[in-house]
Amino acid sequence: MAGASGAIGRPLLRQLVAAGHEVVGMTRSKADVVRELGAEPVTADAGDADAVRAAVEHARPDVVVNELTDLSRRLNPRKYEEWLTGTNRLRREGTQKLAEAAVAVGASKLISQSVAFAYSFDPGTKTEEDPLMGAEAGEMGRAIEELERITLAAPGGIVLRYGFFYGPGTSYCRDGQQVEMIRRRRVPIVGGGNGLFPFIHVEDAAAATVAAIERGAPGVYNIVDDEPAAEREWVPHVAELTGARKPRRIPGFVARIAAGRMAALATRLGPVSNEKAKRELGWQPRYPSWREGFQAELG
Repeated sequence: MAGASGAIGRPLLRQLVAAGHEVVGMTRSKADVVRELGAEPVTADAGDADAVRAAVEHARPDVVVNELTDLSRRLNPRKYEEWLTGTNRLRREGTQKLAEAAVAVGASKLISQSVAFAYSFDPGTKTEEDPLMGAEAGEMGRAIEELERITLAAPGGIVLRYGFFYGPGTSYCRDGQQVEMIRRRRVPIVGGGNGLFPFIHVEDAAAATVAAIERGAPGVYNIVDDEPAAEREWVPHVAELTGARKPRRIPGFVARIAAGRMAALATRLGPVSNEKAKRELGWQPRYPSWREGFQAELG
């Protein structure tokens, strides 16, 4: 059973069905889409404990996959924390409801979506053993820690820390918000642009999720590609692929005034390792580098 929304929902349901799994997709409003993808839809509001419990009891799943997000509104960097309010609530309350329902029906695994860009800014390549930012990242950091705690406490709990999604249905597709902002020169190079972004094509993220369902042991896995992307490289690359002018450059203090915590990503994000996921899940990304992935999607 997949409680899936956002960019990964469609490719995940499609790949699960193609792999021969019987899939029930919990959705609030897109039952027709779930059905078209070959899964059985069940309608429920993730904020309603009784509805979630009824949906899970109807499915009687062996594995519950929690991909719930609430990111339908356009991102305003000045209001990043406000934009995440709904998703943070789902991370805490939605995960708890799904975990309780999964335990009640005897599911063998609970798999939840986390992020690979919430590690502390300490130097070094980040593995699954490294600390997250936690409260330093505000409500987002606290909600992520709670999601991971709830998930790992459940039978067969698996946390997938995905990188920034790109590809169809994401902000990094030809008509996505981030690409539009790059075209309009609203994504500048901040300071030296040294932040190393962990990207992952949404189809590769879905494939890693299928691998976790089929053979993943409990624990945490980074789901990112092989090549961390420096902001000073990936933003101009996207601009070139889409025919946009070169991005502007601005000092870090100006970015912090304009974008708050988000500005730190452009200068302080460190590299993230995917070695554990490749080794233990038997997974390889189709696009090992964001360079070839962006070329395929935007070129």
